[in-house]
Amino acid sequence: MATSDAKKRPLWLAMEEKLLALDSGDVSGAGLEATIQRIAGEIDSEGYNVSRHGGNLMQLRWAVDKMRAAGRPMLKDLNAAIAKFSLEDVTDPYAATTRLLDDIGTTWPELRDPARRPEVIRAVEQAKLDLLIAKAKSLTGDEGIRMLIAEAVAPATITRSLEITDEQLEAVKETIKKERAERARVTQLLDKVAEKSEEDKVRHLIDNDVSEALILEMMQVEQGTIDSVKQAMEEELKEKQRLAEEEAARKKAEAEGPALEDISSDDMTYYIDSIREIMEFSDVENEIRTMCEQSSIPKALVDIAVSDPDKLDELEKKAQG
Repeated sequence: MATSDAKKRPLWLAMEEKLLALDSGDVSGAGLEATIQRIAGEIDSEGYNVSRHGGNLMQLRWAVDKMRAAGRPMLKDLNAAIAKFSLEDVTDPYAATTRLLDDIGTTWPELRDPARRPEVIRAVEQAKLDLLIAKAKSLTGDEGIRMLIAEAVAPATITRSLEITDEQLEAVKETIKKERAERARVTQLLDKVAEKSEEDKVRHLIDNDVSEALILEMMQVEQGTIDSVKQAMEEELKEKQRLAEEEAARKKAEAEGPALEDISSDDMTYYIDSIREIMEFSDVENEIRTMCEQSSIPKALVDIAVSDPDKLDELEKKAQG
């Protein structure tokens, strides 16, 4: 009964792998027949039936004859052709297989056999995977993981080849998920300002906390455009802040009332009388200040009342002439 490996590997490939390991002396002269019988026995031990199967043994003899005629085993040419591939060459493994067979198919037309082509495609796909993994290992941070995820490489292959944990892989997947959600949000934001100018769109994204990197990526604008918009926004912000500070100062001055020198004599007398009435109800500073504020008494007088109340007499005399 065939082993699990034998089930996966067709007989022709098992034979060719044995031939690949031979030296030229193994298939020449008196040793040729002994080599064929030895190989047949080795393949038998792997779960195939060659030495006792006339058709399979004949297939082995043909393979040996073809190797002797070409001066090299088939797999040597096949492996060499695959080794020349770059990652760009194997973007489409099926197209790459067609090109490969066009290249070596004259010498080895049997590789074009529909029964053999799947194994050639599988070898090209494995070459693509090996190239992807090699590139992933050369990248920094999580870029290699991201690349393999984008190429739909099996999770187990990613963790094994990059020597990372399942948790690390899942963390990168979650980050990618969030990034996709953010891109979807930015797309919606841009839809809302589709008729606006480029600068207005950039402003809209900045106002909605979109990162500069994502603005550059999704809007395809120059960094200078973002810098100009941010500078204009900063100037507007400074102006708004200046106006707010002026308004706050105006309200504060309005709440505090006029300075001492700006209070008329009649108002001075009225305010001092009011302060004295308030101080008859309480001698607690906070309470005095609260009641004075409610009575719209200027803060300059209130400060004197709570710190140097005797000075009120002096101010009153001065106001009365």
